[in-house]
Amino acid sequence: MAIVAAGLLMYRKKNNKLEFFLVHPRGPFYVKKNEGVWSIPKGLPENNEDLLQTGQREFFEETGIQPKAPFHPLGSVKQKSGKIVHAWAFEGEWDPVQGIVSNIFKIEWPPRSKKFIDIPEVDRAEWMTYDQAVKMIHPHQLPFLTKVKELYKSDNS
Repeated sequence: MAIVAAGLLMYRKKNNKLEFFLVHPRGPFYVKKNEGVWSIPKGLPENNEDLLQTGQREFFEETGIQPKAPFHPLGSVKQKSGKIVHAWAFEGEWDPVQGIVSNIFKIEWPPRSKKFIDIPEVDRAEWMTYDQAVKMIHPHQLPFLTKVKELYKSDNS
């Protein structure tokens, strides 16, 4: 059975250009990785939780930003790991000066050392143009960016 996750893609229109809010995963595996590892804030549902509620909860837990409706469904993608990620988009605002507040999790590091460290799930966030985001986002999440770009064009036609 496939693992299912849900997340939100926040976007904004600045100077008549579309920008996307993406996060960089924290931890020893991602310290030296940049391109292709950024993501939408996402996570696993808890106790039969509705997927949109999961996306909203995870967005807040990983960023400290409270997402606001309306939420636009973006469908789902299957990542290389087999995880199926469902996503919604919403228009929002965030000032990078504020930073983000991310939840903490334990990880065994180094592997099989029986030593555990606490690390934030996300270490940074950025607004990116479509062209920047295409280079930085996890490749299997690219359809989410494209869908928002299509929605934005239809809003302004």
